[in-house]
Amino acid sequence: MKPVHVGLLGIGTVGSGTWSVLNRNASEIERRAGRGIRITRVADKALDHARKVTGGKAKLTANAHEVTRAKDIDIVVELIGGTGFARDIVLDAIAHGKHVVTANQALLATHGNEIFKAAQKKGVMVAFEASVAGGIPIIKALRESLAANRIEWIAGIINGTSNFILSEMRDKGSAFAMVLKDAQKKGYAETDPTFDVEGVDAAHKLTILAALAFGIPMQFPKAYTEGISKLTQQDIRYAEALGYRIKLLGITRRAKMGIELRVHPTLVPARRLIANVEGVMNAVLVKGDAVGATMYYGAGAGSLPTASAVVADLVDVTRLITADPEHRVPHLAFQPDRLSADPILPIGEVETAYYLRMRVQDRPGVLADITRILADLRISIDAMVQKEPEEGQKSVDIVMLTHRAVEKNVNAARKKIEKLPTVVGKVTRIRLEELL
Repeated sequence: MKPVHVGLLGIGTVGSGTWSVLNRNASEIERRAGRGIRITRVADKALDHARKVTGGKAKLTANAHEVTRAKDIDIVVELIGGTGFARDIVLDAIAHGKHVVTANQALLATHGNEIFKAAQKKGVMVAFEASVAGGIPIIKALRESLAANRIEWIAGIINGTSNFILSEMRDKGSAFAMVLKDAQKKGYAETDPTFDVEGVDAAHKLTILAALAFGIPMQFPKAYTEGISKLTQQDIRYAEALGYRIKLLGITRRAKMGIELRVHPTLVPARRLIANVEGVMNAVLVKGDAVGATMYYGAGAGSLPTASAVVADLVDVTRLITADPEHRVPHLAFQPDRLSADPILPIGEVETAYYLRMRVQDRPGVLADITRILADLRISIDAMVQKEPEEGQKSVDIVMLTHRAVEKNVNAARKKIEKLPTVVGKVTRIRLEELL
């Protein structure tokens, strides 16, 4: 059977890996797909680099539109990144009847609804396994393997940079700024690490997972996002002493009034598997009503792991090219006309447990004042640690773990506690999830 011809847009780290995997495993891939898959055109501004990678075995151009509009191309792989030009070029590929494979989580989180609508209208597929958690097949698991389940919640370590930083802070006792510099030297963090350390990258990925899990449109602007840059060694040590570890988690959950969609540092019991995911590795927990909790672990980035997911999408699309479009797996797992209108909950309405740390004067009655405020706002204490004051000091740390409470009540309590004359500075709050 005639091979499928692929046009590759961008032959950087992931693009080079995709070229390598497709060529190295060509015969195995053909056995799985039922026909050969060949990259015949490559678009990249760095033509010398592209020529070096391909060895003259593909037509090269600096103009991506030459690939998206080429009559001999069946599938376009978008590995450019960003949300501006990438959106335009993907829509152009769809308009010209090309199936699309992308690893671009930011593109899908911000423009996915438009892209999927255009693809549905044109009768082409958009595959995006590589957009979340690199080589971990979490997209396929949600779209297909867990289709029998009503998904209850997802919690994931879906940014390797932040997980590396938190692992190093815990293991070496180093401050955030020092570990970030080390991560940049090792190539784990960008020169501008904002998207990684402030949770934006994780929020892009979580937006996609939530859409697949609950059958809702992409709603990235409604995702609550909080990063790790303000975490201190104090809190990491206190969490450890209480039997918890701090991870930057993306969490989405069905609640009574809507869908939770939030990224933030989270205390997780140290005995949980996901609490022991270290370094740049990723892990995603999915709780289904029938299957229970399942966990997916592996490399969340890198040339070959991400290329593995890109090539897997190419195999899937190749298999489906001859299928009736109406019998394909829907882009977001649910039929396009059956998406839910469940609202995304504002963070103030979310209910979870909390870690609260405050610095107080070492005087009688302080704890009573604090617990009274918490009780008035229906916040109960699960555990507490009060450190003895060091010699010569007149203030001490109090750390509390609460039972589940509504966030707006916790925020109100923090403001009242901070106004007490015996409390020094701000109250540190970190959310806590048991993940049962």
